[in-house]
Amino acid sequence: MKKISTIFLQIIIAFIGIGAFTFMLWEPHLEGRNVNATLFEIYFKDAFLAYAYIASIPFFVALYQAFKVLKYARQNKIFSQPAIKALRTIKYCAIIIIGFVVGAEGYLIIIQRKVEEDIAGGVMMGLIMIFISIIVTAVATMFEKILQNAIDKK
Repeated sequence: MKKISTIFLQIIIAFIGIGAFTFMLWEPHLEGRNVNATLFEIYFKDAFLAYAYIASIPFFVALYQAFKVLKYARQNKIFSQPAIKALRTIKYCAIIIIGFVVGAEGYLIIIQRKVEEDIAGGVMMGLIMIFISIIVTAVATMFEKILQNAIDKK
């Protein structure tokens, strides 16, 4: 892969990470129940927000591993065990994200029964995240097997 292409993709990954981190810090201030809340009330009294922040850790780990895979591609070391390990880590992170999203969906369904809120938007966003994570898992597994077969043939 050309060095310019991998550097461009690494820059895109960095922007995705910065954008996601910025959104995670900025969005709670816009939420309806937090409009007039203090910073302490927003960040330390909302268990679901803490859960979302903990659940974001695998996302950022996967971004870092994707950054490393592109580094290996730029150095012509894509057919190496570290590249396979990075792809395997991306796969596991996507599976962990699916678990966290399923847990959040369960929480929303339980809350909906008690409070009778409309949770359709949250459930749909969760289903989209699960679908994307399944695609990432499948692609990472496919590339992992392809690289492992290429290394085994060497």
